[in-house]
Amino acid sequence: MPAAASAERVIIGIDPGLASLGYGLVVERGGQIVHMIHGCLTTSASDPSEQRLKKIYEEILSLLERYRPAAGGIEALYFFRNVSSALPVAEARGVIKLAFAAAGVPLAEFTPNQIKKAVTGTARADKLQVQEMVRVLLGLGAIPKPDHAADALAAAICRINSEGPAGLNAAGASAL
Repeated sequence: MPAAASAERVIIGIDPGLASLGYGLVVERGGQIVHMIHGCLTTSASDPSEQRLKKIYEEILSLLERYRPAAGGIEALYFFRNVSSALPVAEARGVIKLAFAAAGVPLAEFTPNQIKKAVTGTARADKLQVQEMVRVLLGLGAIPKPDHAADALAAAICRINSEGPAGLNAAGASAL
């Protein structure tokens, strides 16, 4: 039996980071993607890393409990030339994934190129092209700020595009 035309689901996107973490929530409703909220969580470099990670975990868990998304998308850890900058992001991703697991929200990882392609149609898009397409797709008056929040909204859009319309899997078959 096909999913109801009025099926609606909330999707959250995350752009991971230790100092600045972007989040964005959208609603998919009847094949349309509607902006809900976006923002950035920040932690202070002067705080011990365990306190920064605890704050990220608690804030993400709070967002998941408040908005009850059906699913989430997160940017995958891509190649870093500098291991010292990759490790804090990897640690942040770990506590983000733990928060999603604790809340029972499925989380999919997407490479930067997958996100770019889902939003712009090409994996070679630059950051400004992605931000502008997020603005256009969500019908916003301006590019979402800060940049991490725009990237998080792009991850949410990618999650939706990877699955197809609400209630359908990527092959178009009913998920029910």
